[in-house]
Amino acid sequence: MAFESVVKVAEADFPSRWGDFRILGFEGRPAPATPGCAPVGEVEGLVALVMGDIHSAPPLVRIHSQCLTGDVFGSLRCDCRLQLELALGKISEAGAGILLYEQQEGRGIGLMAKLQAYELQDRGLDTVEANVELGFAADCRAYELPAKVLKLLGVSQVKLITNNPDKVAALESAGIAVAERVSAEVAPQETFERYLRTKREKMGHMLESAQ
Repeated sequence: MAFESVVKVAEADFPSRWGDFRILGFEGRPAPATPGCAPVGEVEGLVALVMGDIHSAPPLVRIHSQCLTGDVFGSLRCDCRLQLELALGKISEAGAGILLYEQQEGRGIGLMAKLQAYELQDRGLDTVEANVELGFAADCRAYELPAKVLKLLGVSQVKLITNNPDKVAALESAGIAVAERVSAEVAPQETFERYLRTKREKMGHMLESAQ
């Protein structure tokens, strides 16, 4: 997905359970949606939580796709909230880093379609099969907006907290060097065991617990 322009629209102090951040809001104007993916709005938002000195060394960075069900409601169908908290904890321990929170619910298919995918999963489909059954690609996410925000923040090299090789490749292709991949693997739970196995087997995620 290409973006015609990306601008910072707000910045403020942001105290949290993990320490003091600056919270920054960015908006990008995307090009038309990728075929097989949900339509995008005229503007896509991204929130950045920034802690400490992010320029003296490659900072820890997490690109986190919005997950209302996990991040807000604590769903155990996925590991999203656990990954979010793991990343914030690692940034806090390091004393510096960036969390980029992108509006790409349900791997980019949108909230209502994600809930429809849940229904299909209850009937036996895995997460990839459910997306395809609904007429979407297995993963509609793109990471150009996070890369552009990193450049606006003056960051050209990162330690990326992820299990997803597509995020590494996307940043590298956008001119952001990934000096190190830091695992975002969390303790597995029975409720999302199949979810993790699908991510490893069908999406190439680097997960030891899903073997």
